[in-house]
Amino acid sequence: MTPLLQTKSLSVTFETSEGLVHAVQDVDLTIEAGTTVGLVGESGCGKSTLGRAILRLFPENAKVTGSVFFDGKDLSALSAKEMRDLRGRNIAMIFQDPMTRLDPLMRIRDQFLETIRAHDPTVETRGAEQRALKVLADVRVPSDRMGMYPHELSGGMRQRIMIALCLLFNPALLIADEPTTALDVILEAQILQLLQSIMGRYNMAVLLITHNLGLVAEFADRVSVMYAGHIAEEGATVPLFREPRHPYTQGLLRSVIDLDTETLYSILLSSLRKTDGCV
Repeated sequence: MTPLLQTKSLSVTFETSEGLVHAVQDVDLTIEAGTTVGLVGESGCGKSTLGRAILRLFPENAKVTGSVFFDGKDLSALSAKEMRDLRGRNIAMIFQDPMTRLDPLMRIRDQFLETIRAHDPTVETRGAEQRALKVLADVRVPSDRMGMYPHELSGGMRQRIMIALCLLFNPALLIADEPTTALDVILEAQILQLLQSIMGRYNMAVLLITHNLGLVAEFADRVSVMYAGHIAEEGATVPLFREPRHPYTQGLLRSVIDLDTETLYSILLSSLRKTDGCV
């Protein structure tokens, strides 16, 4: 059976004034339809860059090699227009910090209308508004929020609206890049529970990009651990967390703190052996 998404030897390099930055190196990632894959690792390891590589969202100084297959189709072979049509309709992405992704000069209603018309220019205003109200109801946002500006809403409400924008065309895959950033613990749990319920309702796969191992342990079917641009280890969530094989995964799990933690654990390069080219 063909996976919903599959990357093969995907690499991303940035040309900078100080030389080349190898952000993602030879990554193989597979996501089956209707499943959740957690992509974990410390800040700067290449998680968000990998998510953007799938959608070909890069500045001009980026060079991408390798392949990305979505539902059997090679995305690297698509034209710029074909990729624009695919983004949002077939693959949607929740970016970090919704306040910077929502236009501060537009009411929520207008942001939905703009998104819908970008993919369906012939849609009538009434039909677009009804579609927007339906997805807002699915993420438990009252209809009166349609007339508000982003700054009038709480962080949790803005994140719900970002999720609703992603659901407008019932995408097969949702890339959630740190979807609970800047939210308190209670809101964090609510947003993840919301994503979980929506995933089943919309028959959607999710790539959950996060550094929060607790969230991944609770919500992901499989885990890919990223270190220095490579996938250091991957597997089913429960077995991988119980018996991690790679030294980096072991160190990452030891770094998790709880109420009984008395000493902080640090991951030292000297404690990692050269495995899979990750160090």
